[in-house]
Amino acid sequence: MLMVNDEEVRELLSMSDCVEVIDRIFREAAAGTVSNMSRYRVPLLRGSHQVMAASSAELGFTGLKTYVSGGSGGSRMVVLLYSIETAQPVAFIAANSLGAIRTGAASGVATRYMARAGASSAGIIGSGSQARTQLAAVCAVRPIERALVYSRTPAHRESFAEEMSKELGIAVDAVDSAEAAVAEADVVCVITNSREPVLDGTALRDGTHVNAAGSNSWMRHELDEAAVRRAALVVVDDLADAKIESGDLIWAAERRAFRWERAVELRDVVSGRVAGRPSPEAVTLFESQGLALEDVAAGAHVYHQAIERGMGREVAL
Repeated sequence: MLMVNDEEVRELLSMSDCVEVIDRIFREAAAGTVSNMSRYRVPLLRGSHQVMAASSAELGFTGLKTYVSGGSGGSRMVVLLYSIETAQPVAFIAANSLGAIRTGAASGVATRYMARAGASSAGIIGSGSQARTQLAAVCAVRPIERALVYSRTPAHRESFAEEMSKELGIAVDAVDSAEAAVAEADVVCVITNSREPVLDGTALRDGTHVNAAGSNSWMRHELDEAAVRRAALVVVDDLADAKIESGDLIWAAERRAFRWERAVELRDVVSGRVAGRPSPEAVTLFESQGLALEDVAAGAHVYHQAIERGMGREVAL
């Protein structure tokens, strides 16, 4: 079994490659040759142990991601891959960076199909590590020239703007309100841990595409009802997961601002069964909860790259 650490994952899994990996796995999902198990939370006295699993016939792997939340040391995620052919474990991969990259890549895939082709400006609400991969993914699929970022702590958003400007080679500026971040944006990414809405839907201009990726609990919602109401197309990575975890849509549905029948799965957009942009003026919304299928696909890519480049450590069980 090959063990790959977090630093190696960052070297082996580029954002541009991961966008293609996630695009392909959703195409396979549309073909019906994958299985995905929703996140299962085992309650602990403090926090929970979370497990999610998936398999891909095309990739030849089945696997799981698991982590514990609520502890004093933070969460350390791992992906365990098995070969479907041999039924043997082949890789044990650190997954904190992998998770951040694949979450960004999923938004990148949604942006590829749902944002206007000439989108050149982005608005980011949130300035943590996940916000960085959201912006990187959007820049991988659209000709973004400028991004505006807002988060509650001025020092954090200023640091984000400086570092991402250097990393991506575009103008990234910090602003002092969420409304300022999104008012002129072609693509908006919302990635916070807020329990209350941070995006006012009335601040969005026509034609904006929104990626909402911060909430995976019914107790938290980042978008207000106006943002959900304005969306002419609402896409989720998986409908069953969204009904359990998408706080934005759960709250909107309870207040009759949204009907679940409106939701479209990302696999149907990627496969072309559903058009990702109803019109140039439409506001579109992608709600990302994160799937084990994405982790298995990204993990398989890391495994193959590690073998090819002689990285990682072989461990005999």
